[in-house]
Amino acid sequence: MPLTFPVVALLLLIFFILINGVRILKEYERAVVFRLGRYSKEGALYGGNGPGLIILIPFLDKMERVSLRTVTMDVPAQDIITRDNVSVKVNAVIYFRVVDAPKAILEVENFLYATSQISQTTLRSVLGQSQLDDLLSKREEINAQLQVVIDQQTEPWGIKVSTVEVKNADLPQEMLRAIARQAEAERERRAKVIHAQGEFEAAQKLADAARIISTEPATLQLRYLQTLTEIAAEKNSTILFPVPIDLISAFLKK
Repeated sequence: MPLTFPVVALLLLIFFILINGVRILKEYERAVVFRLGRYSKEGALYGGNGPGLIILIPFLDKMERVSLRTVTMDVPAQDIITRDNVSVKVNAVIYFRVVDAPKAILEVENFLYATSQISQTTLRSVLGQSQLDDLLSKREEINAQLQVVIDQQTEPWGIKVSTVEVKNADLPQEMLRAIARQAEAERERRAKVIHAQGEFEAAQKLADAARIISTEPATLQLRYLQTLTEIAAEKNSTILFPVPIDLISAFLKK
């Protein structure tokens, strides 16, 4: 029996409806299904929320795809005034992922944009309460504080912030020169302290040696003989006449 035009049109319509209701989700994707505009907790007619093959009810179901992979987002540079009134420009990078797909769609209009905005405001707020020295030397503590604050803000949206890293802190040229002078002064201070400590230790050793020599006269004679040996080893025309220490000891006591 030959197929008539109405039959062919009907078959094509059925095929189109079936194709339109079939979706394939990757392993890292989940579906948020709306049936007649209302969120369906059961998900699609077949396959639930994925991954894999799911079948929607044509014309009744609408689906939103949500990726569960970690997102790397650059936080644009922010002009920040630290607690000690230093103006710096700081940028950062944030790593986060969706842990609850329905919340990411239902609780916020655009979770990517919202996470970006909350990261910028938190960066300005947290770093504005820190001093410049802390910003430069305590980077890990600041990163951990940023991660906790941003994660608390994004938790109602089904977003988990895993890492926040402050990348660069651009300082004014005047501040860079001041830091360079401070570092140079610190190096000079350390050099003077080390030199003074060396002189103090040398003076202590000399005082200990003098104390031992004063209590043991024989050590002075040995030192005298050692000095004579060292002088005699040099190529010179000096003639030395050793004099016993006992002969001049009476004069030394006076």
